[in-house]
Amino acid sequence: MIKDLIKDLQKLANPQKAKILLRFFKTGKGEYGEGDIFLGITVPMQRKIAKEFINLSSKEIQQLLNSEIHEYRLTALIILVLKFKKAEEKEKKQIFDFYLKNTKNINNWDLVDLSAPNIVGAYLLDKDRSHLNYFAKSKNLWERRIAILSTFTFIRKNQFQDTLRVTKIIKDKNDLIQKAVGWMLREVGKRNQEIEEEFLKKYCKQMGRTALRYAIEKFSNKKRRYYLG
Repeated sequence: MIKDLIKDLQKLANPQKAKILLRFFKTGKGEYGEGDIFLGITVPMQRKIAKEFINLSSKEIQQLLNSEIHEYRLTALIILVLKFKKAEEKEKKQIFDFYLKNTKNINNWDLVDLSAPNIVGAYLLDKDRSHLNYFAKSKNLWERRIAILSTFTFIRKNQFQDTLRVTKIIKDKNDLIQKAVGWMLREVGKRNQEIEEEFLKKYCKQMGRTALRYAIEKFSNKKRRYYLG
């Protein structure tokens, strides 16, 4: 079955698009996506293929996640998200555990953003969330992004404390993490600006400039000037 999936993905390969993605996802030496290989396939096409192969086994999904080809890993994660949404509690736990064992393969921002809220966040919605503290303190860039992006699920349920807690733990100079932190704070503010501002008044001086700019993007000019000042 996995051979058919790979064959379908390879048919959609677009070398010109792949060249653009190599630059967009910073795959050069010393960059965050160093060594990543792209086929140049759009996400909607990967979603379509993932739906056709939702019954792929864990072993086959693991094969895809182990691949250096970005689209193989992304398609595998889309399949996991689809499986998770349909799963009973026992299988959800298995998918959650499987995901945690594969964080080394979830190693670019789009892979994290697509999967972390829909698997980690969704699983922890009615459970203890202290596991996110571990990821927030991780030396692994992508695990730190998983920590903050997983809270997007809670934000959508108007539960903001985990986002604020993780933000305080993550003291990160990395641009990708700062953008993610600022984005999640902005999402909190969309639903309750008072809570976001209460947090910013206490911690804005400790935040990175990029995170702060993202967090206050929707504020009035006057308020933006106040926090940036």
